[in-house]
Amino acid sequence: MTSAAITQFAVNVGLFVLGVSFLLTVWRVIKGPTLPDRVIALDMLVGIVMGFIALIAIRTGFTLYIDIAISLGLVGFLATVAFARFILSRKARAGEDGTRPPAVPVVPAGTAAPPAMPKATKPKPAKSSDGKQKAASARQPEDKPKTKRKPATGKGET
Repeated sequence: MTSAAITQFAVNVGLFVLGVSFLLTVWRVIKGPTLPDRVIALDMLVGIVMGFIALIAIRTGFTLYIDIAISLGLVGFLATVAFARFILSRKARAGEDGTRPPAVPVVPAGTAAPPAMPKATKPKPAKSSDGKQKAASARQPEDKPKTKRKPATGKGET
């Protein structure tokens, strides 16, 4: 076997492997259960297409394809970063951001529903003896004694 035949065989095997991985990755983009799965699959597609371009460059001997593959890699990286920032910035919905939704108690049919959780209430502001509400900043704990500071004379007393 000559080196050209070995190279041709290796390129054909590489194209077959990349073709199968391309189809599996497209399936993950379509069926991915969460948005981060889809973003990772799109990033993987960029890598697979870069592999296709590199194999075509080897097969044809046209080295400009390698520069195109490098440029595609840079654009793919920037797209992945943009998708990641989008995922982080959007309002998290249960199950969409990769986290599990909160557990919901299952009630068998014919039984009473579990009691509802009490709502959190705000503490009511304290009222003074004349019936007016005190400001929150004016309230001080009763435990601490109030001390008066001596006025500074400015003469360097210690």
